Amino acid sequence: MAAGTEIVQPVSALDGAYKSTCLDDGKLKKIGGVVDNKNSSATEKSMVDRDNSCCWPPRPLTASMSASTAISIRGCVTRALFSGAAPASDSVCFHFVHFRSSVLVFRPVYRSGVWSDTGRRTAMEDAHVCIDNLQTYLGSEDGGEAPGAFYGVFDGHGGKDAAFYVKENVLQYILDDAAFPTAIEDAVKSAFLRLDDAFAKACSVDHDLSSGTTAITALLSGRNLLVANAGDCRAVLCRTGNAVEMSRDHKPGCLIEKLRIEKVGGYVDDGYLNGQLSVARAIGDWHMAGLKDQSGEGPLSAEPEMQHAVLTEEDEFLVIGCDGLWDVFTSQNAVDFARKELQLHNDPERCSRELVAEALRRYSCDNLTVLTVCFKMEPPPQRVSASRPRAWRRFSATGISNLQGFLNDCPPVEGLCNL
Repeated sequence: MAAGTEIVQPVSALDGAYKSTCLDDGKLKKIGGVVDNKNSSATEKSMVDRDNSCCWPPRPLTASMSASTAISIRGCVTRALFSGAAPASDSVCFHFVHFRSSVLVFRPVYRSGVWSDTGRRTAMEDAHVCIDNLQTYLGSEDGGEAPGAFYGVFDGHGGKDAAFYVKENVLQYILDDAAFPTAIEDAVKSAFLRLDDAFAKACSVDHDLSSGTTAITALLSGRNLLVANAGDCRAVLCRTGNAVEMSRDHKPGCLIEKLRIEKVGGYVDDGYLNGQLSVARAIGDWHMAGLKDQSGEGPLSAEPEMQHAVLTEEDEFLVIGCDGLWDVFTSQNAVDFARKELQLHNDPERCSRELVAEALRRYSCDNLTVLTVCFKMEPPPQRVSASRPRAWRRFSATGISNLQGFLNDCPPVEGLCNL
């Protein structure tokens, strides 16, 4: 695998914290009681050589590390992905991993802009949350913490109350969860499910709140990006101009969702869940008969799917949008459009506005909300296309013969020479 290559995988596959340290004259320092120096046995050295092929991403260099250092040491197995806490010494193993120094020193910045439009609907049922600096938002200015950000798009249906309820509460539910911050993916999953239960209780008190919403959130800490999705909103990462989907649309007709729905006694009729709803996962909708039960095993699930990525210098921006955008844009089409906009003006809010305007020009019939998050201060670079050698095309003898026969059968044209 090429140096510096990152792989997007479900969060369960990358569950753990990453730890790096510096080198001392080409020898590893002693960490957590583990030593690998010039006195290491041949067996230990062969194990290190064998593990050179792994592709775990490094953490950025600390101030004490040289920018030219091309080796980082990966610590595993902990779950403090977003906590910044050091892993326990008895759970640490180290591997040599070679990366370009430019990847090691990459530190993303978070710049975002959002735009919404009612579109061709009579009312606006979308909501969003956009926090570029979690430390400032939470009142913490500890410079030792990794920078953090939080974003979300919530596409309501049957009313706006569910979307706005989730918007106002989802971040606090994540932060208050017992699993936060040592097991961030568990905290996010628990927050979605507890929000669903809390909204059910709110609807039982005030029936006018009855509605539902899809939900997608993006939680960032340093280079770590965690996307949680329940419904058909979508998040797409731009990696050197290529679209990397960070979520999966939960449509009832999708085979995975269809099997899950039928397993719990539901059915899909003409693309609709139990003939009533066009999404397979959502928060709320407790007023719709047969879709949910208190055990959480109903055909309509509030459990989010999560994907994790470690950002590198190749990652330029993230586009999060409700299904009104994706009804008329493919993922790659949206990335191409947004990239050209950012190259022109480098303004994420204007980019989101232009995406919404273009979706309306393409006759999107839904509410529209688009959120663009940039990871660098500078605009995306222009693509450099390699010049292609000219290809000389020649007719074969058979082709010339066929052409001669065709021309011979045609009536003569004045001024046209015979072959």
